[in-house]
Amino acid sequence: MKQERTAAAPAIIALTVWGLGNFIVIFLAGLQGIPTPFTSVLVRDAFWLPRLETNRSVSIPSIFEKCEESGRIGNFRRAAGLMEGPYRGSMPFDDTEVYKAIEGASYSLAQAPDPELDAYLDGVISIIEAAQEPDGYLYTNRTIDPSNVHPFAGPTRWSSLVMSHELYNCGHLYEAASAHYLATGKRDLLDVALRNAELVLREFGPSARHDVCGHQIVELGLARLYRTVHDRRYLEEARFFLEERGRHETRPLYMYEDNPGYCQDHLPVTRQTEAVGHAVRAMYMYCGMADVAALLPDPSYAAAIESVWRDVVDSKIYLTGGLGARHKGEAFGDAYELPNATAYAETCAAIGAVMWNHRLFLLTGEARYVDVLEQTLYNGVLSGVSLSGREFFYTNPLESDGLYAFNHGSAGRREWFDVSCCPTSLCRFLPSLSGYVYSTAGSSLYVNLFIANEAQVEVEGSRIGLRMETAYPWAGDVRITISLVRTAHAHLCVRIPGWCTGSIMGGNLYRFESGVNTPATLKVNGTAMPLVLENGYAVIDRDWNDGDAIELSLPLLARKVLCDPRVLENRGKAALQRGPLVYCVEARDSDVPLDALSLGAEVGLTAAWRPDLLGGVMSIESRQFRAVPYYSWANRGIGPMRVWLRG
Repeated sequence: MKQERTAAAPAIIALTVWGLGNFIVIFLAGLQGIPTPFTSVLVRDAFWLPRLETNRSVSIPSIFEKCEESGRIGNFRRAAGLMEGPYRGSMPFDDTEVYKAIEGASYSLAQAPDPELDAYLDGVISIIEAAQEPDGYLYTNRTIDPSNVHPFAGPTRWSSLVMSHELYNCGHLYEAASAHYLATGKRDLLDVALRNAELVLREFGPSARHDVCGHQIVELGLARLYRTVHDRRYLEEARFFLEERGRHETRPLYMYEDNPGYCQDHLPVTRQTEAVGHAVRAMYMYCGMADVAALLPDPSYAAAIESVWRDVVDSKIYLTGGLGARHKGEAFGDAYELPNATAYAETCAAIGAVMWNHRLFLLTGEARYVDVLEQTLYNGVLSGVSLSGREFFYTNPLESDGLYAFNHGSAGRREWFDVSCCPTSLCRFLPSLSGYVYSTAGSSLYVNLFIANEAQVEVEGSRIGLRMETAYPWAGDVRITISLVRTAHAHLCVRIPGWCTGSIMGGNLYRFESGVNTPATLKVNGTAMPLVLENGYAVIDRDWNDGDAIELSLPLLARKVLCDPRVLENRGKAALQRGPLVYCVEARDSDVPLDALSLGAEVGLTAAWRPDLLGGVMSIESRQFRAVPYYSWANRGIGPMRVWLRG
């Protein structure tokens, strides 16, 4: 990578860092949910570690290269007066891709020191600092040439927020700045963000301008700044922006009078009970509401987003965890409107769903939210990036004929997009994954995800070492070994996934064809333990000693999934799922045309490990076809694909 300045690489400091705003402490009905810092969890997983390394060594460098080639980083140079020329880019909010790349690189640095990447970030941040205007304003499209801005930007600052995305830029800046500071200890970008945040506080508030951004995320960013520097004004400002929703008729230059629900501006947030409009904007807003519900706290916010969650899981979520049925508006459709071939299911929306469900779990301690998180993670998120780490899906349909150019002009993955939010969101999300594995609440230690790792977790003053060994999601055996200096008491809460007990993502939209479930088993030091479930977790209450071992066995069976018949396109069809993985059939793996293939005619579905296929996968095979995990489709070339087949 080209470096703007040379800087000695400081030692990476092990600080408290959570990915994508998940540094969150919940106080609701006496519950305190705290995710384990991802710096305290070292991933050793055969499934995830290669993907994290690919993200570090391939995706992040290639994304910075694209930001250079496309002029996104050059725009900061132009705004700083370091080079001449007009703004480059088709959208005025391209600054955000640079911020998100910095965020992802920061998380990566905290896990894997990289002096070259560290020095490169220093150089990019110095340009951003130089591009900032004296009062804190940072929006390169206007700074480069105020008399010739993008039509979306409006004639003056903040004059067209519904389209300019000026506050959307701010939110991503705050996220990146907090991540970089917590990962490296350097204040350069944080100081830029704080100057900008002070400007926002002066410009917007109860006694100042009343307006909201067309694309939410400033709310998350402000809450993130609050958690980083502990200035309550930022949290109150986040609530101010949320409280302003539902007053669209007062907006200057409002562009969506006929559809204020597009940006969730149709009702006050505490009166919203259905998921409507642009799916990514919705996810970011619901995350912001969860932050406010947790940190202030505000039960009315928690009640509202629970109602919306119920609407999503009962009628508007794809089996893969994908969200957003319509290409037009990148939006939710009506209840049970879930087309397969024309599904939008944006990668950013899936990432937002992971963030939202994680927050909801921390609010309640209920495993149903982690069930949605996990299914979305292994399917709707992971499908967004190729195995090589260089190509991406913006949209993630559940059916393809190999010809329809669903992916912004392509029938397959692409390296970059005019609006490249999905590649940069993936690069910032993946390095934060380890922060989702464990959490604590008082004397309880929650095991949420099954990812081989070594961790150190604090539970009421006791430092507990954990070593998790598993081949999940290919195999269902999980072993957790405890290491302690002295005996410690804790409630160890191990999630029993909903797919193991017959539930799919906690809703009524999908069900397994067979009601027969093989129960999970749990042992402590070789002795079988009864599965006493509380909110979906097997709870083991005891004094723990050094060397204690927990063994969990989850039955991984290939099972047919049926859909609520109100989803018209899936009537008479079935899908395949094994553990958290949804499967699909590509034409190259079937002896008959996919339209003629019938799962109802198949018996004796078997799972087979194929080390030479798609980097190593467990396939589901029958007499006529081989099914592969949905996340892997199109990695062997573009061709017809189906998730839902004749039942």
